[in-house]
Amino acid sequence: MTLRGMEPPADPELHEFWDGTRQQELRLPRCRSCGTTFWYPRTTCPACLSDQLDWTAAAGTGKVHAVSVMSRPEPYAVALVQLDEDVRLMSNIVGVDPGDVRVGMRVRLAWEALPDGRHLWLFEPAS
Repeated sequence: MTLRGMEPPADPELHEFWDGTRQQELRLPRCRSCGTTFWYPRTTCPACLSDQLDWTAAAGTGKVHAVSVMSRPEPYAVALVQLDEDVRLMSNIVGVDPGDVRVGMRVRLAWEALPDGRHLWLFEPAS
């Protein structure tokens, strides 16, 4: 999949996340107070409202929780991926026929390079 000039802005508040993508590492916010790992980044923990947050590297593996196959302009699979860290991310599934993507399928991180050195996460079948 190509972004065709639709790169996301490099939000300064997310520099830790984007720096991780430059190394092809998915970093997630984690609360130092209660230990909750979550996505999407925000200034307080959604579980305990603490502002004591760090970033932690995700293993990059999980399973498809839900999937939808889009047919235009060419078929591609959009999935909600449940990471092994119990966090859900929306992403595309690549490296497989979109019609073969199934709920429960094990996936692992894949990356698409952006012109500025950052990467966007994608997922591919784990096996």
